[in-house]
Amino acid sequence: MTSSYRPLALAVAAALLFSACSSDDNSSSAQTSATTAAAQTTEPASTTPPTEAPTTTEAEPTTTTIDQASLFDAYMEPGPYPVGVTMASIDNGIRVEIWYPAVEGSTGTETYDARDFVAPAIKALLTADIPATFTYDATRDAEVAEGSFPVVLNSHGFSAFRVASSFLTSHLASWGIIVVSPDHPTRDLYHSAPQITPDVVTDPADDLLNSLDLITARGTTAGDMFEGHVDTEHVGAMGHSAGGGTIIVASTDDRIDGYVSMSSGLPRDADPSTLPATPSFFLTGTLDQIADISRTREAFATVPTPSLFWAIDGVGHNGFDDLCTFGNGTGIIGVAEASGLGPLLDSLPQIRSVGEDGCLPPAVPVAETFPIVKHAVTAWFLHLFGVDEMPKGLGPEVADSYSQPVTIEVR
Repeated sequence: MTSSYRPLALAVAAALLFSACSSDDNSSSAQTSATTAAAQTTEPASTTPPTEAPTTTEAEPTTTTIDQASLFDAYMEPGPYPVGVTMASIDNGIRVEIWYPAVEGSTGTETYDARDFVAPAIKALLTADIPATFTYDATRDAEVAEGSFPVVLNSHGFSAFRVASSFLTSHLASWGIIVVSPDHPTRDLYHSAPQITPDVVTDPADDLLNSLDLITARGTTAGDMFEGHVDTEHVGAMGHSAGGGTIIVASTDDRIDGYVSMSSGLPRDADPSTLPATPSFFLTGTLDQIADISRTREAFATVPTPSLFWAIDGVGHNGFDDLCTFGNGTGIIGVAEASGLGPLLDSLPQIRSVGEDGCLPPAVPVAETFPIVKHAVTAWFLHLFGVDEMPKGLGPEVADSYSQPVTIEVR
């Protein structure tokens, strides 16, 4: 590699660190161990319009005599609501994506291209005619369904972006939840390239809490599409990788009732005495080489009770976002290789490994494990918010019910 080629190589290398690679929030080590991933479009099953769709205020509690083992797939399929999606901005200009339950009859699909979230110089290199898009059922700016709905804040990881887990955020909306997901300019994909600094330097936990302020205000603003639809008495948070650290920090805010942390550990140098005393759920994959399973289990063992731990067999780091669906299942690495960047990747084996983590064998295809993640996260939040009096299909009795075994621990 000539000296004149090195700056370009480094820029490409930074962009290829594509999906939330570190479980430490706001740390330099998080950025140097970042992930990538990219390509095969997947389309969730079509959403069924609601008949008597439950809201937080109307749901009847479930019976306490249900057979939990039979409920392992209770929330795998889309819920009773069509999905709406809209974009907003908080006061400092950071963009926020919002998914929500939409009125009956809302139809359509949303598609995003991962290459639209990279810096222009990097996008110019990713020229191959290979899938780098993700499509899901949703209607842009649809009318909000009748009712008041709980809120989940979503935090993406390093070198990711606000819509990078649409497979899950849109699914939660179909089950009667408003999901609010800001970009984090200090660690998003666009700013991962060298010498591109954000116009606004913020703390990711503040990004989340400012997004909560945004949806709270819209819920009480006359004439706003969300007026009367935001249940601020029921708020949760979820995050992937570095986002898992962010939501633990944000959850010290007493408005947040509990959180789901995926492929993450505790924030670096976390003081156990300051950890939020709220319910928590830690998910990971047994093949995750970026945030090792031992770190996620350690976090689960350290936080206040009650807490739940799931480790899904055959799942890697990018098994909790959309990014392995790109590149015909090879991730962003596949997009880069198809664009003629294979020799560069061969010279940067660490980048190749993190970009492919969870996308290639021995990891099972994410299309097989997405339903497991959808069920687990949805069931946990609906119990947290009181829609289900008893959690549905979350305990050790369902561990062997799936196509991939799941290790389940409760404390």
